[in-house]
Parts: sequence; C-alpha cells; structure tokens
Amino acid sequence: MTNWHPHLPEGKGPLYIRLADRIAEDIATGALGAGTKLPPQRDLAYDLGVTVGTVGRAYALIRQRGLVSGEVGRGTFVLGSNPGTGLEEDVKPDLDRTPRTVTGQAGTPAVSWLQGAMTPPRDTEFAGTRISIPAPESIRFDSTSAPEIGQAEAIGRLTADITREAPHEIASYTRAVPDSWRKAGRLWLARSGWEPSEGGIVPTTGAQAAIMAIIAATTSPGDQIAFEDLTYSSIARGAALSGRPPVQVARDDEGPLPEDLARVCAQKHPRLLFVMPTMHNPTLGLMGAQRRKDIVSVARQYNVSIIEDEVYGSLRNTDLPPLAALAPERTFHVNSLSKSVTAGVRGGWVASPLSHAQRVYTAHKMLTGGISFLLSELSARLVLSGAADEFREKIQSEIAARHELVREHLGTYDMNAAPDAPFLWLKLPEPWLSGTFKAAAASVNVLIDDEDEYKPARSDKGYHRVRIGVTNPMTRTETARGLAIVQSLLEDNGACYDSFE
Repeated sequence: MTNWHPHLPEGKGPLYIRLADRIAEDIATGALGAGTKLPPQRDLAYDLGVTVGTVGRAYALIRQRGLVSGEVGRGTFVLGSNPGTGLEEDVKPDLDRTPRTVTGQAGTPAVSWLQGAMTPPRDTEFAGTRISIPAPESIRFDSTSAPEIGQAEAIGRLTADITREAPHEIASYTRAVPDSWRKAGRLWLARSGWEPSEGGIVPTTGAQAAIMAIIAATTSPGDQIAFEDLTYSSIARGAALSGRPPVQVARDDEGPLPEDLARVCAQKHPRLLFVMPTMHNPTLGLMGAQRRKDIVSVARQYNVSIIEDEVYGSLRNTDLPPLAALAPERTFHVNSLSKSVTAGVRGGWVASPLSHAQRVYTAHKMLTGGISFLLSELSARLVLSGAADEFREKIQSEIAARHELVREHLGTYDMNAAPDAPFLWLKLPEPWLSGTFKAAAASVNVLIDDEDEYKPARSDKGYHRVRIGVTNPMTRTETARGLAIVQSLLEDNGACYDSFE
C-alpha cells in the first residue's frame, strides 16, 4: 500500500467528484503507479475528514473510468494510464473476465475490449444505464434470467441426441423451418384456452430479436412506435436506433390508458404499440379483460398493430385471453424460454398474423444472420419433450422461495412484488433518488436498475423507484446477501448526501 495522501482541489462541486478527479490526475502523472493499492475507504475517509460514502463514490467513479479495479477481500488497485501509445497490432481479446495487463512495444499497458465493456461506454451514442460486462464479483440484481435449477442435464442429453441424429444440419446453414419447430412454438405460446395458428409461427433467436424483426417487417424508418411511459426500454432504444422514434402513452396499473392511446394515435400516427399485458416490466401490472378490449378497439380504430410481449407473462397463471385472441389480424404475440426455462439457449417464437409471417421471418434473418439449427432444434425438443414445462414449474417454485427472502429483508418498504414475479419495483424512502441509490448500490458491487432504465424517452415524471431482479444470482444465499446490502443502504437514509466544503 502507498503512503499517498491526496490534496483535494478547491471548488464548489461535489466532494466525491473532486476526489475522483484528484486520483485520476495522480494516476496520469505517475504519482500513483500501476499496481498501487489505494488506501481502504474507511482509512482515507478518516484522513480527509469526509464520510466513507464520499470515498466509496469516488472509488466507484474512477473504477467506472477504467483507472482502477476492485478485488473483493483485497482492495482497490491502480490499473495505470495509457498516454501516447505507439502504433501496434491489437492484442488478442482476453475472454476469461480476469483483468490482465499486457505490455506493448512502447512499454505501455494494452487492455482487451473486455475491460472497456466493464465500464460505462465512452461512445455516448450507444450509452445505456448499465455496464455491459460487470465485474465478476458483482451481485446481478439488474437481470432476470431463469435461475439455475438443473437444466444442464436435460440440455446435455438433448444436445447429444441432436448432434448424433442431425450432423449435416448442424454443419450447414439453416434454410428451412421444420414442422416440429412450429408445433413447439404453438404449444409454448398457447395460453388461457387460446392457441395460435401453426402456419403463423416464426421461430426466433429469443424475444428481443423477434420484436426487432417485427418492427423491421411492419414499419419504415421515420414511422413512430407507441410505448407506455414505463416499459422495457431496450426495445424503445432499439427502435430509435433503427430510425423508428418512440412516442409515450400514459399508463396506470393496468397498462396504457385507452383515451391517451387514442390521443397519441390521432396526433402522432404510430404504426405499432408495444405492451406487456400479463406481467408488466417493471411494475408487475396485469391488464384486465376490459382494458384489453379497449386497447384492441383503439388499435382497430387507428389501424395500429400490436406487439404483445409475454416473456414474463409465461410465469403468471391467468385465465385472461391474450390480445392475440382478441385481435389476431393485428397482434404479434411473442414469447421465449429466457425467463421461465433457460436464457442461454436463446429460444423464442412469434405468433404472427399470416399476412406478415413471411416478412417477420425474412426480417429476422436479415437482422440476425438467421436462426441456429442447434439452438432452435434444442428449444423445440425442450418444449415437445415436456422438459420446458417441468423447468417452468421448478422456476416458479424457486421464484416463490426468493420472494420470501424479499419479504424478510424488504417487507417493511413500499414495493410492488409477487411470488410469481422475478423482480420487484421498490419505492425508495426519503431522501433517496433513484439514480443516487443505484450508484450507492453499485459502489458495493450490487447492480440494480433505476427508473430511467424503463423510460422510453425523457420524462418529467418521477417515481423514485428501482427495479431489483432476484433470479439471476446463482443461489438463494447470494440473493439474500444482496438483499441484505440493499436493506442496509435503505436504512442508512442519509448516505445519499455528498459532503461539501
């Protein structure tokens, strides 16, 4: 450990930013060399006469800038600066998620693209509110993939069968859609007494690829797409990236307000409406029967197509008819295996109106390069063998068990939570702000989503909430540890204030 003691620059800005800037400057000038261990946060806070939270936020900021790395149990180490690097061939990317320094011809450290992915992107046009590849020690409450409940054994057995039975198909490009893939899609998408037409089933590489294919197949650049003012905004960003700007529709606990949807349709003329009627992300809302009829009525009046995202809905048992049953001529019903079976297989399906099924298939191929035979065949066999339904039941039980951990640690706080939901929508107590709480959690390696992650566009509306997903941690023990950290932050209701001079 170094005897380094920073002298903070004068100024009126937040103290943690000034401290972070001082550390960055000392790294750049060589006062803090590569490999130097920074003082423990508590020790530096004592020396400077500031709070531990201020030092923690400063350390988190320089870690985001890619200047240091935090190692659990060991401390925070300087990675070094890289000024004036000469021209040299890029080193082979380091894919093992372990930070490693490689010395180039000029004697300066060269890092892999992976390290850059572990910090907020410098290319602001592609920036988001999440770090692309978080540090390995992070507790990932910012994701809701299906938990591990023993899927590997069945997947391994089915994969071995496929490689033995279809070696040519695996070696070649996929140029056909077997009937079994459409049959599996029909079974997996069916709900509440409704079954889609097998002829309109399009297999896809997961739900997001399916939705982007639908957007490409049904709209042109410049067309607008309607989203609720809280939504799965990765789709809204993807639509904007492809030249289809989002427009916002006001919502309540059941989804889009029909009267506001009608207003938006009359004024903005969107071509598509994106909704999550059975389990809304992030609020957990359920759209009632009458609201579904009202939304369909407005969509028909203004000739708007509907994307019905049921990826989370497959975890919720309900007798409500899907929108695709009420308006099959204009509804694209989407589901996948990612939340309720296994995320790594990337299996998904669209139930498309027959008029657009071929267009969706072609758009999906153009956007993704085409579906993988191995993954699509595996997805179909998981469904047709009954394994997918068995996994879904086990995952529903695991979610219910983790919900009990939520009640144990956060039960006294205002939140939307349910035993069938893999995430919760937590109302922050005063004086926490959503973004500030996210940053505070990140400084202790717990990753959550602030409310801005779910806004499709700028909004003056504040919810002061965060979304916490509980299914991505590998074990219940890790889930409980992360929830205990969140609980501790909530109880320390003054930690969100910075120190000023």
